[in-house]
Amino acid sequence: MNNIRKYAIVGTGGRAMMYFNAILSDFRQHAKLAALCDISPTRMAWYAHLAEEKHHLPSVPMYPAADFDRMIREQKPDVVIVTSMDSTHHQYIIRAMELGCDVISEKPMTIDAEKVGAILAAIARTGRKLRVAFNYRYAPVATKTRELVAGGVIGRPLAVDFSWVLDTRHGADYFRRWHAEKDKSGGLLVHKATHHFDLVNWWINSYPQTVYAMGDLKFYGRQAAVDRGEHYAYDRYTGHPEAANDPFYFPVDGSSKEFAWASLKELYYDAEKDSGYLRDRNVFGDHITIEDTMAVMVRYRNQVVMNYSLLAYCPWEGYRVAITGNRGRLELYVKHGSHIIAGQSDQELAAAQSQGQVESLWVLPMFGVPYQVNIPLVDGAHGGGDTLILQDLFLPNPPADPLHRAASHIDGAASLLVGISANKSIRTGLPVKCDDLVPLP
Repeated sequence: MNNIRKYAIVGTGGRAMMYFNAILSDFRQHAKLAALCDISPTRMAWYAHLAEEKHHLPSVPMYPAADFDRMIREQKPDVVIVTSMDSTHHQYIIRAMELGCDVISEKPMTIDAEKVGAILAAIARTGRKLRVAFNYRYAPVATKTRELVAGGVIGRPLAVDFSWVLDTRHGADYFRRWHAEKDKSGGLLVHKATHHFDLVNWWINSYPQTVYAMGDLKFYGRQAAVDRGEHYAYDRYTGHPEAANDPFYFPVDGSSKEFAWASLKELYYDAEKDSGYLRDRNVFGDHITIEDTMAVMVRYRNQVVMNYSLLAYCPWEGYRVAITGNRGRLELYVKHGSHIIAGQSDQELAAAQSQGQVESLWVLPMFGVPYQVNIPLVDGAHGGGDTLILQDLFLPNPPADPLHRAASHIDGAASLLVGISANKSIRTGLPVKCDDLVPLP
């Protein structure tokens, strides 16, 4: 019993599910769900019902977000898991630490330089611990890349090329949700690319120094539709018959078999009355303030340079990475799924993604024969990364971590500094010195 730690989850949208299930199933011998906290009673009630029905845990304490302090006092969690909207992460991280709790935060740990500084100051002031859940580090393909680079197979890294593409199903979803508003998400260079920047920081064992970026909204948004001669009279998909002919159709009221996700209606549509959040806004609406086309150049402290690009409207999803050193080159290619076709059911999409899943990792020595590297298979989302990071987070004695996959608050800040600096560069048209925003050790 002494090994059981108590966890409170703040933010009960879809992303909380991974932690919720882990606490109540695979790690129930080591973890206890102490409480749920959210702005929406409807969402919390859905999770509480699931805890009782599926996991036989009655009466999970639920607290409105305004009563966060009371939750900590009454339930005394050891750790607070923050899965709320990105722009609110810092509030819960800082207050949890001030009240004596350690914290696990979904990435990104926050969205701008001021909030990063406030989190770092709170850690220094309270002495509490913050873990940032960078699950991509734990994907076997990413871990193997780290192992090869750290092992010197390409010599000293000199340059990185990194291209990530999101498809018109997953990528479009960022433009329906609150993520489409930069003051809530920091844009995709913060919310999404923090994963990618963290991988590069980790692979080459360095932090960013100077960032220059360009970004535009070219495909989504009202103006892009007008430029194509298209017209969309509806702000959201649900309830508009004409939206059914839109290839980006996405109702959340359970009326469509294609989008009859188990929790979509309950966590979002039913919760609109108390959350005020519309999960299904038109991707060609006026609410969008983020970019969908981004290009970033980075110089690191160890003088490695990186070219990075992110597109959110492609017919396939995945990424290509090349890391070139003074003794060779490593090339990584990951394809998450096949061509997306409007009207595919979830089952058809899953089959297509399964058939289309490709992971390829090659080492090309400078004066040797190229060879392909075997990648171990691990079940679970994010290439098996979710499965492995949960072990690291919830086991009292997690497996050895010689490659240092566990990301600290400094790692979380370093990944954010690329995206935050890129956002500033897009605004100003000038390169940005990262230490001018948040100096890191």
